[in-house]
Amino acid sequence: METHITIYHGSKQIIESPAWGLGRKNNDFGLGFYCTESCDLAKEWAVSSLSDGFVNRYSLDTENLEVLNLNSPDYTILNWIAVLVEHRLFSTRTPIAGRAKRYLIENCGINVNAYDLITGYRADDSYFGFAEAFLNNTITVEQLSRAMRLGKLGEQIVLKSQNAFSKITYEGFEIAEKDTYYVLRKSRNDDANQAYLDILEEENDGIYIQDILRGGITNDDPRIPRNISQ
Repeated sequence: METHITIYHGSKQIIESPAWGLGRKNNDFGLGFYCTESCDLAKEWAVSSLSDGFVNRYSLDTENLEVLNLNSPDYTILNWIAVLVEHRLFSTRTPIAGRAKRYLIENCGINVNAYDLITGYRADDSYFGFAEAFLNNTITVEQLSRAMRLGKLGEQIVLKSQNAFSKITYEGFEIAEKDTYYVLRKSRNDDANQAYLDILEEENDGIYIQDILRGGITNDDPRIPRNISQ
């Protein structure tokens, strides 16, 4: 990551002074300020079908910040989903899902609060559904990995610490027009859904979450996809 970067936050309001400690604790990586380096992607996240939004622009000095990059080859898709299930609210439709959640957190979880900054994919719309299906033993880890590569996933940058918040500077805002960006957001979601349905039609003898639990499979198993961006 470069020392100085420009990041964008899509919102229903203009935010000149992001404050540490605010927001929803049930976001992908817990409490934090969620941004992206893509202005267009932030515009998609800012709008709804009914209203325009705002994209707030900031500069961020990343020097001397502790950064966790969940998209690096150092981590597997199990790390990403373990962080996700620890913070997001999942529908556990099968008895195995509760055990799966505990296993993933205990064996593949990461203490995100030990870092100033986190980069990783956003579990938006369809992609959250893919992770939920894996947790409920509906799809294999290989299918999950393929599903996460469908379309262009949005990579987010999350400020977690007071130190990180002290390094951000507000630079202005742009209007995100719903007539343009809601269409793009919906198209991204629809394309991913269709490709996901195509995957479900295929025969698969891969590794399900139940196999992971029974076999005590962890990150060092070569069968586990290492990086969902690859």
